[in-house]
Amino acid sequence: MLASLRARSGAETLPITPLTKDQLDLWLPTQPAAIEAWVSSTAFTAEPGQLSLVAGTDGRLARVLVGLPAGDDPWAYAGLPTTLPAGSYRLDIDLGPQGASRAALGWALGCYGFNRYRKTDKMLPVLVWPKGADRAGVERAAGATFFVRDLINTPASDMGPAELAETARALAEEFEGKLQVVTGAQLLAQSFPAIHAVGRASPREPRLVDLTWGRRSDPKVTVVGKGVCFDTGGLNIKSSDGMALMKKDMGGAAHALGLARMIMMAGLPIRLRVLIPAVDNAISGDALRPSDVIPTRKGLTVEVGNTDAEGRLVLADALTEAVRDKPDLLIDFATLTGAARVALGAELPALFCNSEVLAADMLAAADAAADPLWRLPLWQPYRAGLDSKVADLANVAGHSHAGAILAALFLETFVGRETAWIHLDINAWNPTNKPGRPEGGEAMGLRAAYALIDRRFGSGGGPRPA
Repeated sequence: MLASLRARSGAETLPITPLTKDQLDLWLPTQPAAIEAWVSSTAFTAEPGQLSLVAGTDGRLARVLVGLPAGDDPWAYAGLPTTLPAGSYRLDIDLGPQGASRAALGWALGCYGFNRYRKTDKMLPVLVWPKGADRAGVERAAGATFFVRDLINTPASDMGPAELAETARALAEEFEGKLQVVTGAQLLAQSFPAIHAVGRASPREPRLVDLTWGRRSDPKVTVVGKGVCFDTGGLNIKSSDGMALMKKDMGGAAHALGLARMIMMAGLPIRLRVLIPAVDNAISGDALRPSDVIPTRKGLTVEVGNTDAEGRLVLADALTEAVRDKPDLLIDFATLTGAARVALGAELPALFCNSEVLAADMLAAADAAADPLWRLPLWQPYRAGLDSKVADLANVAGHSHAGAILAALFLETFVGRETAWIHLDINAWNPTNKPGRPEGGEAMGLRAAYALIDRRFGSGGGPRPA
């Protein structure tokens, strides 16, 4: 159970009354005159996020009023754990199952802190589980979000390719899955040349992490995550500003493992496979060079126009392997392009999909999970921008337009049209502090992807070992 939520209320548990503006007008006349006077004198109007701490006759805190936006917004409660005094609280209005679950999730996410490298003695308030909340679902989503955030926030000194593989190994052991790791020169021997080419310049050997779980007879769901543990840009070296957050370039891998954790915790009836190409994009005498032509697992050759477009190269080999066993659904997460951030900003991931029905289902799942996505097109006329004069294709175009679309089209080359495929180009980082979303690593599209898989393949009845 999450430490920020407790099963039962006690004598000292204080009520929190969440109200929209319309609800305030209906609720206030039913209250004692002292509360009406307090609300009026403190100008509490139930604006979203507004708080009013109501004292009792003994002068101690007796009730908390909180303003809500219309609808079940999980972030409406996320600011409370860091705003309210330490203690035990309960919601004194029945929000219904969805509202209760979102309130509990928002509260839980508002308690997150990355404390690996510093101690904190701060006591946070605790919320009694709201009536009707889906406890298992909230614990699954909040736990996976914390897991993803922690992985992304960990600096590359402690989260290299080996550590990423060990994280996957621990996850496999916890849920009785199986793990295989192809490392270093083995990548060439087993035909993953693009992963090797990107990672060979680093003393921390590149590797392909391959986690499987579930019954072989169940529908196959494969998740691929970009695991560039640190991205210098290679010989097309990034500026110091551009390199500052590049510990987050393994954010796709963190999402893939976080989604796997949710699936295995729920015991969904699927055959899960997770593939993570884990590398450093480093600089040395052996580094990949602009204009190099490299082979791929698919048999296609790629002209490297820019060594800072390395994520799509390692994903090319992983996606080729992913489609080999014909999954019923393939999802990849990648911190792939700055162009997606230019188009949609830092908070809204770009969704690409090769099926209209699947795309609609994913967007519906995102809406239901309050985990927004925005679809961009796999615009085929732009594919000519990846043509090369010396290889089968290039990893970048000769212009700066439509970068996110071109990157997605590059990946599509290694997926094909026959596999149901979703590509999520994510930022995996909050640039500013917001309630429940502190500056730092962030899970984006994670709950949406889980909701889609659960809807399509149904909930299972317990763990399903490999």
